[in-house]
Amino acid sequence: MIHLINLAIAAGVFIFTKTYAGLISFNSIEISGTNLLEHILIITFVIQWIAFIPAFALKTEKFYDLTGSLTYLSIFIYCLIATQSIENLNFSNLIVAGAIMIWAVRLGSFLFMRISRDGKDERFNLIKTSFSRFFMTWTLQGMWVFICSSAALVAITSPMGVIVNNILILGLALFILGFAIEIIADNQKSAFRSKVENKDSFINEGLWARSRHPNYFGEIVLWAGITVMSVSSFEGMSYLALFSPIFTFLLLNYISGIRILEERGQKKWGYIEEYNKYKKNTPKLIPKIFC
Repeated sequence: MIHLINLAIAAGVFIFTKTYAGLISFNSIEISGTNLLEHILIITFVIQWIAFIPAFALKTEKFYDLTGSLTYLSIFIYCLIATQSIENLNFSNLIVAGAIMIWAVRLGSFLFMRISRDGKDERFNLIKTSFSRFFMTWTLQGMWVFICSSAALVAITSPMGVIVNNILILGLALFILGFAIEIIADNQKSAFRSKVENKDSFINEGLWARSRHPNYFGEIVLWAGITVMSVSSFEGMSYLALFSPIFTFLLLNYISGIRILEERGQKKWGYIEEYNKYKKNTPKLIPKIFC
């Protein structure tokens, strides 16, 4: 019964994402008589389902995050090829797509090196042994990639492409800020964990003294920046792509990121007075300005 439920969830995720794609493709150009966003949607999910086959056969999660990053690269390279020509380059499209691809390369390589070093991701201990649950997880990644990318995809696939104005500059500044916060937070945590004396300790220094999850705050900000860069190209139903940063916030805060780490931290350090004091005095997500 549980396997049918998992497969039903996977089907629901695909149907929801396809419906969302159909709504936001209001102004998307067509390729070979088919809406370009629909092409991208299929590519996004097919990559996940193909990667799932060897992952399940080997019972490994080691290239899950890497596949997510490669999917971002694949769909934006395809998107640029489909919308650009040597004679008519749209440099604003290249800026938005390039920002996402740089982020994807950085995050994908960071996560792949981390799991290569750690040997496993505890989130997948039970998931990877179940066909239906693991398949559902890979399908969820397809939804994550497409919806997070949706604002940029709408702008790039519109007839005018990404529009250059002051809003684009503001969005780029937000992206750079969020990207910098995410990189600094990740590097600070990696440096902290590399010290033998910090084994089994929680980090409460650097950006982590201002927020319990500054890396996720940075990721939300950078996707908000991508959406701001793209919004001037929206028309009609394509404004639904404003859901992109909201989805990122909901996903990281309530589903895959912060919720799991908070539960794990409470279980591991909840008996320590210093940890409880840290939780009480440090915001969960939005960093405090003054310590």
